[in-house]
Amino acid sequence: QVQLVESGGGLVQAGGSLKLSCSASGLTFSTYGMGWFRQAPGKEREFVASISWNSRYTYYTDSVKGRFTISRDNAKNTVYLQMNSLKPEDTAEYYCAASKAYSGTDPRPFGSWGQGTQVTVSS
Repeated sequence: QVQLVESGGGLVQAGGSLKLSCSASGLTFSTYGMGWFRQAPGKEREFVASISWNSRYTYYTDSVKGRFTISRDNAKNTVYLQMNSLKPEDTAEYYCAASKAYSGTDPRPFGSWGQGTQVTVSS
């Protein structure tokens, strides 16, 4: 059974940084595309970033380009999201997701999801 566990969320002031981690188990991590999504109160879940199994391809939503960086360590079965220059509008629950054969922006091919970690950015 695939398990994804996010960590690293918290409260930070605008302009600050956080690094999210997602530890995966129950899958051959090095063959999965991984993604980060977020959901703010009253809004739909949205794509944030994704990375291919070999880190060759990364994708970002426009609002985080230049501020967020997705990376992975296949030896540690972990994917990361480094978030810099955080803004109040980045406040959301952040979810890690895994896909056997996909690493793009569409959430539908991601079949496994974590429970989320809360990120709150104060102004």
